Amino acid sequence: MKNESLLNLKYREMLHGCHLLNALDKETSKSFLSMFNEENWKKNTCILNHKKLSYKFHIILSGRIKMYRVDPITGKELTLFLLTKCDVFDVFCLLDGRDHDVYYECLDDAIVLAAPMDTLRKWLENNPDTYKSLLPYAGKQLRLLENSVTDMIFSDISTRLLQLLIKNVKQNSGDLELIHDLPNKEIAHLIGSTRAVVNRHLQQLRKNGSIKLSRNKLEVQDLGILMNMLEFRKTAQYLV
Repeated sequence: MKNESLLNLKYREMLHGCHLLNALDKETSKSFLSMFNEENWKKNTCILNHKKLSYKFHIILSGRIKMYRVDPITGKELTLFLLTKCDVFDVFCLLDGRDHDVYYECLDDAIVLAAPMDTLRKWLENNPDTYKSLLPYAGKQLRLLENSVTDMIFSDISTRLLQLLIKNVKQNSGDLELIHDLPNKEIAHLIGSTRAVVNRHLQQLRKNGSIKLSRNKLEVQDLGILMNMLEFRKTAQYLV
């Protein structure tokens, strides 16, 4: 019992800032986390079985995990979400109880908490106020999907790449996070492009001094240039 309490405390500390836990009082949070077990997933671990997502609900403690889809005919891949600490999956399966035609892959060694989906649904029925925490998170994910679809339709590759870079710059330090060490192939999957096209655009940004490229690392050197380029492209788009 003592070990369980210590683990529960550890998870609450690690998940400080998690939308699902922030609004919960101490006892409710303790009850919620008691349903979960810790799992360690190695880098490149893939979840290709859609049924698996219907059986368990996950909260990420560390590492990056991408949610993606693949066209069965062309093999083209699109990353829907790049999930990291405090993110959860699969919230859609939790809410509607249906299989979700997506795949997951660990981009790092990852630690996740996993709980049986049926157990969690019963717990939510007994704690309906918890939906006040769950629904805003689901709404946030839907809004991200909406913005992504809009960009795919109305924005060109260069604009999408600029937006991706700017969005992932930390405001306090100016460092690039989440995508700083991703290969060009993974960056392309995030914006609906190809590795070759992304590489060409990144080389152009390197030449104008806005970014620095080195082995397995991408750095933003001049955020102002990127923002000015994005503003110019958006203005030109509306003038066409």
